[in-house]
Amino acid sequence: MTNHHQPTRGEPRVALVTCTDLPHLDPDDRLVLAPLAARGIAAEAVSWDDPAADWSAYDLVVLRSPWDYALRRDEFVAWARTVPTLVNPADVVRWNTDKRYLAELSGAGVPTVPTAWVAPGQSWAPADSGEYVIKPAVSAGSQDTGRYDLADPEHRELAVRHVRRLSDGGRVTMVQPYLEAVDVVGETALLFLAGADGLAFSHAIRKGPMLTGPDLGVDGLYKPEEITPRTATPEQLAVADRTLAVVPGGRDRLLYARVDLIPGPDGSPVLVELELTEPSLFIGHADGAPDRLADAIVTQLARRP
Repeated sequence: MTNHHQPTRGEPRVALVTCTDLPHLDPDDRLVLAPLAARGIAAEAVSWDDPAADWSAYDLVVLRSPWDYALRRDEFVAWARTVPTLVNPADVVRWNTDKRYLAELSGAGVPTVPTAWVAPGQSWAPADSGEYVIKPAVSAGSQDTGRYDLADPEHRELAVRHVRRLSDGGRVTMVQPYLEAVDVVGETALLFLAGADGLAFSHAIRKGPMLTGPDLGVDGLYKPEEITPRTATPEQLAVADRTLAVVPGGRDRLLYARVDLIPGPDGSPVLVELELTEPSLFIGHADGAPDRLADAIVTQLARRP
């Protein structure tokens, strides 16, 4: 489905990067196609690992749903370096696809979920009690992620096996306390899109709780999510601004950003993840969001030489 002719004069061409399992994009991403067409922009879906793709034929290459990269991160990061018109940029992709960036953000004063890191081959002993989340430092779509009650002997054994399985695969493991507020309040995702004056807040959504127990695998690329609109609070927006201030190279190079927050034990928002590579943008859950994303792409096109 990739078209390989050179850009038509006066009609910018944009590649919306996906993966072979989603050749026609995620349904939410398809909502931007009509607004782009209305702005005179020809957009098409292209898999990031399509050997026939001519990335130089596009005026802008927009990462959207390359959700199969987690087990091929080195290949994905190397590919990103070969695409000069990529957004978000390749250096951001390299930094953001390994969740050890959370340690850097925490060191810069951003409130984050406390995280223990277990390197491949490193021993790990579970705590005697408490609920914890175990997941790999490189992942997408809640793959290889589980929730464990460490007071339960069966859960303790499953947690040890989970860490060992990731370690045996050469993957760094994250161990985080489960924040119970997510069961009631849910997770808040704040979406930011490029504008004339830089990255600007667009909309927010609520994600319902997803982790119900140990990792039993995921059918498909991601776990289904329960999404509803949400109004962001000033406190949440302040944490998002503090987070985005630490992005390498500055926030205003970005086409988009998603800041995922959960209330901590004292109720204040803490960062779960900063999604700068392939986040769902949930443009179908906010009035005008498809048009704002199209305008953000127009803004990025205008910045190109």
